[in-house]
Amino acid sequence: MSTVGKVIKCKAAIVFEAKGPLKVVEIEVAPPKAHEVRIKILATGICRTDDHVLNGTIKVNYPVIPGHEAVGAVESIGEGVTCVKPGDKIIPLCLPQCGKCRPCKNPEGNLCEQSDFFKNTGLMYDGTSRFSYKGKPIHHFANTSTFTEYTVVHEDSVAKIDPAAPPEKACLIGCGFSTGYGAATKTAKVTPGSSCAVFGLGGVGLAVVMGCKAAGASRIIGINRSKEKFPKAKEVGATECVSPLDFKKPIQEVLLDMTDGEGVDYSFEVVGSTETMIAALASCNMNYGTSVVVGAPPSASEMTLSPTLIFTGRTWKGSVLGGLKSKDDVPVLVSELMAKKFNLDPLITHVLPFDKINEGFELLRNGKCIRTVLKM
Repeated sequence: MSTVGKVIKCKAAIVFEAKGPLKVVEIEVAPPKAHEVRIKILATGICRTDDHVLNGTIKVNYPVIPGHEAVGAVESIGEGVTCVKPGDKIIPLCLPQCGKCRPCKNPEGNLCEQSDFFKNTGLMYDGTSRFSYKGKPIHHFANTSTFTEYTVVHEDSVAKIDPAAPPEKACLIGCGFSTGYGAATKTAKVTPGSSCAVFGLGGVGLAVVMGCKAAGASRIIGINRSKEKFPKAKEVGATECVSPLDFKKPIQEVLLDMTDGEGVDYSFEVVGSTETMIAALASCNMNYGTSVVVGAPPSASEMTLSPTLIFTGRTWKGSVLGGLKSKDDVPVLVSELMAKKFNLDPLITHVLPFDKINEGFELLRNGKCIRTVLKM
């Protein structure tokens, strides 16, 4: 029986309040309006940012359906949609690309003004929600909301991909892999023969390592408090790994010692800690080093640092979704995955059914996984 134009009842994971439990319940998903797409989610990854929604360190409106890293199939489209058709395999884009705003038109920009990640309204463009539970509206998250069997997104937030792409792998390109890989290859523009330091060796940090390797870096130093991540980091390209817990001096001083006082050419902070951001900046060359902030910081965090860290010539940059223009670049990465230009298998440690989503979050919090993928 066709579901086109009808309300769909399905399972979804809702966070009703900050620090509250994630509950899997039956919701109603309205049909797409003009320029919107309703999607059947096939697989979705659990990202650290989603956990920030649960614990309240990222400001959102509750109740909300988190999730922003997925692969799905188009169930139906609203009036005026031309970029996809029912049945197409797609990736919902947590960072939209409208193609009309100043960042979208700027060749170096990608933070589309239609993005809800920083405005945090939790609503569609018309100021309403397509989700409801017991007759009351539920907020969207990051223009996507993928912790549900069906979601609705604006056409700005959907990218058509190779229909043969395996959902449980390609979903990582919706956020984690693209963020890390792009931070190295597009934001930092790592050069052949250069040296890099990557702070944090979770899923995104390992993607940074992979990007540094793909760009031709000759030395890639992984930094992580727990040494359990070291073998995986070396498997994907790290040349050496160190733990700050093994030293009495600050880690930036350790890295300076390791590079004969010069510092690395590029450093990447993939933890989301202001203290680590400053350490990463101080660890790169004081004159021509580039440090990239990749980890999402808590909403209320601030930092204090010496201006000499910048005055001497360092470049300090931020990177959202790896600096990629989402609609343009995400399908290209999926094609490169299919062409075996990189391998995502080392990043996926657990694949669970959607009903075990809370188990997936426990694996994340306990450091027992790199990336957990939920299959619908």
